[in-house]
Amino acid sequence: MNEEASSERLLVLAPTGRDAELALEVLRGAGLEGEACRGMAPLCEALEAGAGAALLAEEVLSPAQAALLTAWVARQPPWSDLPVLIFTSQGGPLDLRGPALARLGTLGNVTLLDRPLRRMMLVSAARAALRARRRQYAARDVLAAQRRSMTARDQFLAMLGHELRNPLGAITLAAQVMERKGGADARQLGVVQRQAAQLGRLVDDLLDVARVTSGKITLERRPLDLGELVTRSLEALEPVAAARPVAFAFRPPGEPLAVEGDPARLEQVVANLVRNAIKYTAPGGHVEVALARDGSDAVLVVRDDGIGIAPDHLAHVFDLFMQVPTTLDRSQGGLGLGLTVTRTLVAMHGGAITVESAGVGRGSTFTARLPLLPAGQEAPAAGAQRAPPLRRRRVLVVDDGEDNRAVMQMCLEGLGQEVRVASDGPSAVAQALAEPFEVILVDIGLPQLDGYEVARRIRSALGRAPFLVAATGYGQPEDRQRSLDAGFDFHLTKPIGLRAVEDVLRRADGRR
Repeated sequence: MNEEASSERLLVLAPTGRDAELALEVLRGAGLEGEACRGMAPLCEALEAGAGAALLAEEVLSPAQAALLTAWVARQPPWSDLPVLIFTSQGGPLDLRGPALARLGTLGNVTLLDRPLRRMMLVSAARAALRARRRQYAARDVLAAQRRSMTARDQFLAMLGHELRNPLGAITLAAQVMERKGGADARQLGVVQRQAAQLGRLVDDLLDVARVTSGKITLERRPLDLGELVTRSLEALEPVAAARPVAFAFRPPGEPLAVEGDPARLEQVVANLVRNAIKYTAPGGHVEVALARDGSDAVLVVRDDGIGIAPDHLAHVFDLFMQVPTTLDRSQGGLGLGLTVTRTLVAMHGGAITVESAGVGRGSTFTARLPLLPAGQEAPAAGAQRAPPLRRRRVLVVDDGEDNRAVMQMCLEGLGQEVRVASDGPSAVAQALAEPFEVILVDIGLPQLDGYEVARRIRSALGRAPFLVAATGYGQPEDRQRSLDAGFDFHLTKPIGLRAVEDVLRRADGRR
């Protein structure tokens, strides 16, 4: 029986006399497909293959048998609500017909058919059950189409992120190399760095919102001092406030505030809220950030005296693609994604976020609350450790993008490394086997042999000796895991900055 036919069939379980045989005869005479089952276990097994409805005699619903059907009903997917038609016993009020009927409420979509049963009543009830079941199948198909659409969207955004991050990687790293070497016009270089960073944030927002809607954001939690994290985040945002310009102030908590969280994601929360405040505050305005303890919570408040929010827009501030209508120009950019991601990240940390505004032209206040760790579970103190100097080593850079390859080579040589390059998978493997390299940076999207296969072949031939680094525009958790499974020691997501390159070289030393 094909899937479409099985999804329309009526499963009949009526072991007394010829009830099942007579019911099937009536159903088939009306053009309906029916199938008799010999017990509750076979019926539940048949339900797995699909059914339009189940028709049961009341006498089969002993406690053990009813439990089997109840368990199957509880396992239904969200779209499914299997119609169950019960042939009840004769005589007496329904609530006095034994304990079997008392258990029917747990089965959900139940219709009681009183015996002796007229043919037209059985056919009418069966057809009504099938119409309801077909509507459920329609809902199932819509949900499946939505899942396929979301999968296609996620795949497209991942590819888009990869394609955008490759040129962004070259631009970002080249600008940082130029800044370190000196001699470039500081103003022009600043423009390049700021706009590259803005493009990077837009790409990250696009990918993050895809993860939010598909539930793929993961957190790497650890105890941390929220005050130190906020201070560090705001120091990085001071140039953004100065460029607007707006007056930027921070009122620290005056005591450690220990929370359990993902440092990168909490820094993203702070950055999104503060950037949003700066964006919607006119030049000469004020942005104030405050962090304090309130009972068992740490409370972060970001307040501005900018354009404010109309009362009818307050409820939608955190909605996807929502941007507050404004007379300010669009020079600040953005896609209306940051606050949606921010709300999700705060909620994933067990907190909540709210927004207040007295109206248009009267500023806005965002308040994020995060649960503090219980007393005695303090965050480890951040030790100011001086990074050891980098030693010289042999590094192989593998990238099919000429600009990315050249910029990475310049960066590494500027850090005192001896560098060789390769532009495809086979030549990378050949060089790695012919010469001793301590670190090999490999782009994943290589021609002929992709980066994963390059890593596998090098590991197979050389074991754990070289420190293998995946350098790619794909940065979701499953991408990182795939890199580790292929034999890479570390995964870098483009655009890759100078500090990340230095960190990788030190990680290579740490594995020795």
